[in-house]
Amino acid sequence: MRSAGFRFLVVALLTLLMAIPLMMAGVVVLDRGSYAEGARREVGQVWGGPQRLAGPVLEIPVEGVVLRGTMRADGAADVPLGEPVRERGRVAPLRLLPETLDLTAATATEIRSRGLFDVPVYTAEIAIAATFDASRIDAALGPEERPIWDEATITLGLTDNRGLRGEARIEAGGQPLDLEPVAAGERQGGIEAAIGDPRDLGEVTAQLTLNGADWLMVVPAGRVSRIEMSGDWADPGFTGTFLPDAREVDPDGHSASWTIPHLARALPQMLRDDAALIRGPDLGVEFVQLNDFYQKAWRAARYGILFIALTFLVVLLTERRGHPTHPVQYVLIGLAQAIFVLLMVAYAERIGFTPAYLVSAGAVIVLLVVFGAVALRLGRRVWVLAAALVTLYAVLYLILQSTDWALLAGATLAFLALAGTMLLTRNENWYGSRGPGEGFRAGVQPAPDLPDRTAVPSTDGASALVKS
Repeated sequence: MRSAGFRFLVVALLTLLMAIPLMMAGVVVLDRGSYAEGARREVGQVWGGPQRLAGPVLEIPVEGVVLRGTMRADGAADVPLGEPVRERGRVAPLRLLPETLDLTAATATEIRSRGLFDVPVYTAEIAIAATFDASRIDAALGPEERPIWDEATITLGLTDNRGLRGEARIEAGGQPLDLEPVAAGERQGGIEAAIGDPRDLGEVTAQLTLNGADWLMVVPAGRVSRIEMSGDWADPGFTGTFLPDAREVDPDGHSASWTIPHLARALPQMLRDDAALIRGPDLGVEFVQLNDFYQKAWRAARYGILFIALTFLVVLLTERRGHPTHPVQYVLIGLAQAIFVLLMVAYAERIGFTPAYLVSAGAVIVLLVVFGAVALRLGRRVWVLAAALVTLYAVLYLILQSTDWALLAGATLAFLALAGTMLLTRNENWYGSRGPGEGFRAGVQPAPDLPDRTAVPSTDGASALVKS
């Protein structure tokens, strides 16, 4: 019979080999997760997609000096020859951000299904009030520039106009404005309205109904921005550059509020293009599904090698003398635990995570306990295996339920398992029955004991070996 140390090394090697089926199970989980994400993205895009509001922004066209090159004699290319030609024409417009911005967004969510997958989408009722200080325009003009006041417009940026529902309204000084979509290919999506001369512009208000999915973000464009968001989604993720000043989350929904001063938003009050606004700071709510079971299954696959190793260790320590577990049997045990990950995902898509986990873990535990009793012939020691498996899968459930405690639970379990193994094997002779250094070369017999000889001086001064 092989020594205990040899069997331990074989089990360790088999444990490492079990990383291959676990990796394959993890690939299947990732593939299903990608499929589910594709379904969610498809539903979200049809409904309206993730939405980001920027503005409103007051845009004033500007006339200035345009430098143009002269044409070559052959007209082949526009290349400057000598002094450039100076002409009057349109230059980059000025975009003025609001002095104050008050925005409220109330969202109502619903679940849309695509095949096996549920997708949360929302409808947001948005109300905006903003004020502008048009006197800032003159200070931002160049020496040869002049504003074209009569062509000023108000622009409200949106990620996707397809999310607009019902009647969108923008009013300036209490008068409704005629709205047009921002032309495709220009900057970003949104709506705009001509307002004429904005120097006597009063408060600008807007009301719109917006469909979306995944998240709703708002750019704090005002010199002082006060934003309130509320809804019936009980698991919101407050995200973006700024976290809420105050928030409340309960089973009936959520609410949050922000007050952002201009010194914190890192945006100039006057812009020549809207790139800074598009890439600028934002805040909002993410409509997340906490602890998605694909993420849990992926984490179960990553922790799987630890649980297979602990199961192998329990089998190794409880196997009966004279009936060692064959490597093939260890492989079967490992494969059963690798398939557990696939069972959990397959059932979770139908009945939810917790019932799927209980069904899958229960099936694997019963299978391994019966296998231990019938095939491994553990006798009463099979109850030790059963208790160990129940403990392992209970700890795994806790790990999957709480990301924050996963590392602590996994590390503690591994340490306790190692400590228990060291304690239980403290008297084990890892070399086998012959002891260390013996029996490694087949057919070599130990040398016979020789009589002890002692060197004593002879009478003539020479040394002689005599028997003691």
